[in-house]
Amino acid sequence: MLRSLLLFSTGIVLLSLMACTKQDSAEFKINYEKYVLDNGLEVILHKDTSDPIVAVTTLVHVGSNREKPGRTGFAHFFEHMSFNDSENVPRGANRKMIPELGGSRNGGTWSDGTIYYEVVPKDAFEKIMWIDSDRLGFMINTVTKEALEREKQVVKNEKRERVDNSPYGHTGAIIRKNLYPADHPYNWTVIGELKDLQAATLQDVKEFYNQYYGANNATLVIAGDIDIAETKKLVEKWFGEIRRGPQVEPMMPIPVMVPETKSLYYEDNFAKLPELRMVFPAVESYHADSYALQVLAEILSGSKSAPLYQVIVEEKKWAPSVSASSDANELAGEFIIRVRANAGVDLDSVKSAVETGLSRFEQKGFEDVELTRIKAKIETDLYNSVETVLDKTFQLAIYNEFAGDPGYISKEARLTQQVTREDVIHVYEKYIKGKNFVMTSFVPKGQAELAVTGAEEAVVYEEKIVADAANEEVSQGEEAQYEKTVTQHDRSEPPLGEAPLFKSPQVWQEQLANDTRVYGITTSEVPLVSFDVTLKGGHWLDPIEKPGVANLLSDLMMEGTQNKTPIELEQAIGLLGANVSFSAGNEEMIISVNTLARNFEKTLSLIEEIMFEPRWDEKEFDRLKREQITRLKGLEASPTSIASRVQQRLLYGSGHILGQPSSGTIESVEVITMDDLKDFYNTNFAANLASVHIVGDIEKERALKAIQDFGKNWPATQAGFPEYSINPEGQPGQLYFIDVPGAKQSVLRLGRLIMSAADDDYSNLEFADQIMGGGSSGRLFQLLRIEKGYTYGAYSYMGNTIEQTPYIAYSSVRSNVTRESLDLIRDLYRNYKSTFNDEEMKVTKNKIIKDNTRKFESLNAKLGLLRNISKLGYDNNYAEKDQQELLTMTLKDFHNLIENYLDEEQMFYLVVGDKATQLKRLSDFNKSKPVQLDIKGDLL
Repeated sequence: MLRSLLLFSTGIVLLSLMACTKQDSAEFKINYEKYVLDNGLEVILHKDTSDPIVAVTTLVHVGSNREKPGRTGFAHFFEHMSFNDSENVPRGANRKMIPELGGSRNGGTWSDGTIYYEVVPKDAFEKIMWIDSDRLGFMINTVTKEALEREKQVVKNEKRERVDNSPYGHTGAIIRKNLYPADHPYNWTVIGELKDLQAATLQDVKEFYNQYYGANNATLVIAGDIDIAETKKLVEKWFGEIRRGPQVEPMMPIPVMVPETKSLYYEDNFAKLPELRMVFPAVESYHADSYALQVLAEILSGSKSAPLYQVIVEEKKWAPSVSASSDANELAGEFIIRVRANAGVDLDSVKSAVETGLSRFEQKGFEDVELTRIKAKIETDLYNSVETVLDKTFQLAIYNEFAGDPGYISKEARLTQQVTREDVIHVYEKYIKGKNFVMTSFVPKGQAELAVTGAEEAVVYEEKIVADAANEEVSQGEEAQYEKTVTQHDRSEPPLGEAPLFKSPQVWQEQLANDTRVYGITTSEVPLVSFDVTLKGGHWLDPIEKPGVANLLSDLMMEGTQNKTPIELEQAIGLLGANVSFSAGNEEMIISVNTLARNFEKTLSLIEEIMFEPRWDEKEFDRLKREQITRLKGLEASPTSIASRVQQRLLYGSGHILGQPSSGTIESVEVITMDDLKDFYNTNFAANLASVHIVGDIEKERALKAIQDFGKNWPATQAGFPEYSINPEGQPGQLYFIDVPGAKQSVLRLGRLIMSAADDDYSNLEFADQIMGGGSSGRLFQLLRIEKGYTYGAYSYMGNTIEQTPYIAYSSVRSNVTRESLDLIRDLYRNYKSTFNDEEMKVTKNKIIKDNTRKFESLNAKLGLLRNISKLGYDNNYAEKDQQELLTMTLKDFHNLIENYLDEEQMFYLVVGDKATQLKRLSDFNKSKPVQLDIKGDLL
């Protein structure tokens, strides 16, 4: 069963895909041991020695459904507060110390729960127990009014970034207000209302903690390279003295009914495309009908043969895609149909098409093979959902708290396997056919005529942009004064354990008779294989006047073969339980595959058919062009996307292929022809340009036996790789400004070109940048978010191209501190070399070395390692060699790298934000006045 939990604060979506097919996966289970401490804390332990790492997850059974009207968003806000300080752990350690130990950490809140998690090298295991337990049991005395006000600004910035400044961001709030009664716990969104957040007090925080953050309202899961007996002792030591809170009564399901269909519309300042959503009340998690509803959603929209897809995409051509999903939560559920239409399409037409698709389903039903395909896919998803130790802690914790059984994964797998045709028809008739629903029409500003006829205008609170930021200035403030809680055990910082030894995964290589190179890593944690075929070239080989050819070709290659229609190909992939995608990057094209290990040979044969027997379907080509133009039009609404595309032009210049978007422009895609795609294929698809990367539950001998004849008649080529001169349009020290009227945040970029990713200094520069932009412990994050509360996050990154690659620092800050944020970023970089000292060099070395122990845990991470080896010419054990070089680096080496590559005077600035309130304040920011650009990067 698919559970999709959008967790505010994590920036990720946790997908727990719980189902299986056939007898193999029906027997699937995670081995664990569960027990309960005297204070009521439920503890689950899972031993996994695949890597020298440990994951710790704490799930507190409180989400936004426990909030009071007028204090919405409080569960999520409290999660933020929990990371700030506690009695026995230094202030800021949650966000700074854990990354410096080589770990990662985060938290998230949804309607029904709050989760906190860390993954660390095993030597830091007890330190995490210390930090995690102190956060759960000993944080409330440390909360101050200053910290409260600072965190309000951080959460408000998160809302601006994810909701207020995002196309369609208000959809969820409108739907909840109209689907659920005012007194229903799902009537408000998880992040809540800004006015409620601003009204939060210290007393609110303490009341919330005292009511819900007792040990008896939580589950602790520890998984990884642990000794069970010793871990139990540590759990008792660190968590055993946490107080038992009041009994939190379980909430029973509160299903809802919509007395009559409600239709609402909203003119969205950031949307460029009209979008229709239809939301039907459904059932809560673990309800007997929830499994069939998941299957129904896939049958209605999840394939090219699906009735909604056939009518809306293929026949009417109103939209590039359509989705149906079933979202089951603790108290109630929703069945959602969503269509983001092509520009200018009226949503009455889309609604009519949805109705036609549903009517077709009623009349024709579906083929049995669809059930088989869906269950095969879900089996693969099952294994992917428990691939890493962190994944396992999520599943064990969620099932323990919400199903009352950590091992419920096995039962839910069986229940999904048992879904029948009759079950699917039953839930359609019970929850969808002829039932009332809530419908939203989100349309671009000024295009209300596109909304469904008769729709009522939705009321949405719009934050006003205030030019003066003084009233929102915050800081961490002084630490709280309080009497420390007396405990039996010493809660001072424990020492590190014995440092784990990092070893690169064992890599094997072979060369096929046709000159294709094959790289592999064997790992048997889950019965899956992930592999890809990578072709050199990609966007680099696009005609400069027609960017987007490689991207469009990669899409078309998945639309059937000479012997299979698009529907038949999709079905063949699904029946193998495989996931296949084709993509085009700046310097390569990649066909990526994830499949059940037992189906490797059959899947490989299918990939060979896709690559060497293209269908060249004109109908599909026309559809894909329309879809791509619609997507590109949609990107014009996103400030972040605007910044990313213009940034490339400023870095390389419009005459360089990397200065053009790899997905193309609306103008270039419109003139691309089928002949362009065929020319690209015939010229650039060649064995000597290919490499194959294989990772998973497969031995080298079996993999090579299967692949030895892969493309045996595939010829080599002398493909010409054009040379481009770099003529940056972004000048050092210059600030560029792009106007997005009404933007609640400003998107900031600071960047320059540095070196090729194949350069000897590349990894060393990554090391030197760690203190500046390396995650939540970096100076950018610590200053702009932790100290100032200006942003939700601030980081830096380096590209990964053979061509000279960029270095970019980035953030999104609330509009009225745009100038202040730029001043702070400039000062950080100007002073970086002079303030980078021996202690920070030591921290960097420790952080990188420890991080390596968990860096290559997942199948995708191992694939990334193989791609670096094949693309950049790295040695098989390059990660170990980089680590050894890091250990020999001196402070002078770090200073030289910072001076040569991170010199602020050699970087340009880019701001995407509200011109009316911000441009004037930037007039004297640097050497010259801001240069105004349009959303394509052209001078105004």
